[in-house]
Amino acid sequence: MNRFVTYTATALIVATAILIPLSWLLSVKIGEDVHSLLSSEGLRFLFGDFVNQLLNPMLIWLLLLAMAWGCASHSGITDMIGHPLSRHSRQPLIFILALFLLIVGVILLLTVAPQAVLLSSTGAIWPSPFSRALIPIVAFGLLILSAAYGMLSRRYLSFSDVCQSVMAGIAKAAPLLLLYVLFMQLYASLRFVFF
Repeated sequence: MNRFVTYTATALIVATAILIPLSWLLSVKIGEDVHSLLSSEGLRFLFGDFVNQLLNPMLIWLLLLAMAWGCASHSGITDMIGHPLSRHSRQPLIFILALFLLIVGVILLLTVAPQAVLLSSTGAIWPSPFSRALIPIVAFGLLILSAAYGMLSRRYLSFSDVCQSVMAGIAKAAPLLLLYVLFMQLYASLRFVFF
C-alpha cells in the first residue's frame, strides 16, 4: 500500500509540475483557448483558490467513512464476519440488531412517509436531502452501532476508547487524504487550463 501511495503521489506531483510550463507553452501556441498557469490569472488561481479546489463533498465523505471504519474495526464488530458467534458476543449483537432496526425505522419515517422531511419538494428521493446525506447517514449509523457494540462487548471501556478508535480510522485514511489533495489540485489545474 505504501508503494502504491508513494508512486501515485509522485505521478500526481510530476503531472502537475509538467502541466504548469506546458500550459504556458500551449497558451502561446494556441492562444485564448488555453489558459496559462504562469500568467497572473493562473498564479492567482493556484495560490488564491487552493482551498476552494479542495472543497468537495468527497473530502467530507472520506473523513466520515474513515472515522466509522476505525470505530468498526476496533470495536470488534468486523471480527464477526465469517466467524462463528461466541457466547460473549451474542447479547451485544442482539442489542446492535435492535438499534439497527431503530435507526432504519427512523430513516424510513423521514423518507417514506407522505410529506417526509428528507424528500425533495417534488416528493422524489433522488435528488433530495436524503440522497445528499446518504453517505453521512451510513457513516454515522456505522459509528453509532460500532461504538455501542464495543461498549457492550467491553472492547471500549470509556468514551476515550471510542474517540481513539475514530482517530485511528482517520490515521489509516491519511494516505487517501494525501492522494485526494494531490488529485484535486491536478484536476482543478487541468480544468483551469483547458476549460
